[in-house]
Amino acid sequence: MKTQTFTLHTDRQGYYNITAAVKKCVSDAGVQSGLCVVFCPHTTAAITINENTDPDVQHDLVLGMDSAFPDRAGFRHDEGNSNAHLKCMNVGASETLLIEDGQVLLGTWQGVYFAEFDGPRTRQYFVKVLSDD
Repeated sequence: MKTQTFTLHTDRQGYYNITAAVKKCVSDAGVQSGLCVVFCPHTTAAITINENTDPDVQHDLVLGMDSAFPDRAGFRHDEGNSNAHLKCMNVGASETLLIEDGQVLLGTWQGVYFAEFDGPRTRQYFVKVLSDD
């Protein structure tokens, strides 16, 4: 299957549930068993899997990441977003999901998220579905 490209408009920070788009790519590909790779081509945003039920979790993730990676006066990067680069590096640029019986294997409470650390921006992410066949 050809790599699918998605565009997303983000706020300053936040987690955007992209699970439905990922599942649609798998469904459209008709793959029964394989892998689905979701990739973020940015250095201040990421892809992650986390809880998809309680929206307070997303709020808490932003708060926790800000606490773990605060903006510091000693940072030298001209754009002033070094903490966003650190968050991205910690979370990661991609997730690989298993596909069985035509379905993405996720836990009961799991969803796939695009994590924005330096918005507002217009972002892209890519989804590639690979078959075992």
